[in-house]
Amino acid sequence: MEVSLATMQAVQCAQWGSPAELRVVEIARPEPAAGEVRIRVAAAGVNFPDALIVQRKYQVQPALPFVPGTEVAGTVDAVGDGVRGVSAGERVMAFTGLGGFAQYVCAPATQVVRLPPSIDDEVAAAFTLTYATAHHALIDRAQLKSSQTLLVLGAGGGVGLAAVEIGKLIGARVLAAASTDEKLAAAQAQGADVLINYSSVDLRETIRTLTEGRGVDVIVDPVGGDVTGTALRSIAWRGRLLVVGFASGDIPPIPANLLLLKGASAVGVFWGDFARREPAANGLVLQALSGWLAQGRLRPLVSRRVGLAEVPQVLEDLLARRVIGKVVVRPQ
Repeated sequence: MEVSLATMQAVQCAQWGSPAELRVVEIARPEPAAGEVRIRVAAAGVNFPDALIVQRKYQVQPALPFVPGTEVAGTVDAVGDGVRGVSAGERVMAFTGLGGFAQYVCAPATQVVRLPPSIDDEVAAAFTLTYATAHHALIDRAQLKSSQTLLVLGAGGGVGLAAVEIGKLIGARVLAAASTDEKLAAAQAQGADVLINYSSVDLRETIRTLTEGRGVDVIVDPVGGDVTGTALRSIAWRGRLLVVGFASGDIPPIPANLLLLKGASAVGVFWGDFARREPAANGLVLQALSGWLAQGRLRPLVSRRVGLAEVPQVLEDLLARRVIGKVVVRPQ
């Protein structure tokens, strides 16, 4: 498909439904509004919300048609009125919310972070949403301490692996739980102390043994479904269950009596709205994370690289929980 200077290729959602219905189309290249920058996209990260939003199953429901894709890395090629601190020609990563699966996207300048030469585009594109979610969950919402034990469910996925890394960086003991040995191998490579395959062992009894009956202090749960209740029954006194998402497709009921008996808390984690409602606090999160990334203390796992035409299949794979780590899209 030949694209003119005023247009671009993008993955478009024209109707609600399966990701298989997405199409690569030629549409007008966006122009940055006041306070925005336009980015020539080198790489875009693929995330679970991208698969949910096209099915109208996410908290955000944009007007049709729209371009999905929540995070990108690339080069600023135009800036809107009033933008300070970032200029055309600079390499950046950005949280866009929408529009990332395209050759160009506009983003608020406040959601843009400059990239040092040591960080390549694919790593940067795989970084923002999952690591900011894990940081917000563990440090802000759970206040995880180095003396505590962290259980990460879905530890082979993007958020799970980010939680493993940040948990270890804090100094906690990290128990990584996932449904396959391949996913657990990825968690081990990211620093997990203990691996639990909850498709082959009793999760509750395993945690009881590993913690000598005390339970885990913090649970990161991006999975939902039956595993949530099992993990909650293994929580320690004053423990925190972090409700991140429902990759299993099932929203679990949370027994209030278990929270009462353990003096525990069920805590919602919605980083996207945190970023919107508390931009100054989120700016500090992104600054801390980008510093750790530049220092090599965080190492996002990019497992696959695809073009725009392969986005529908990748989103189907994500829904089927066949993805380990992160997939990035190279749209140019």
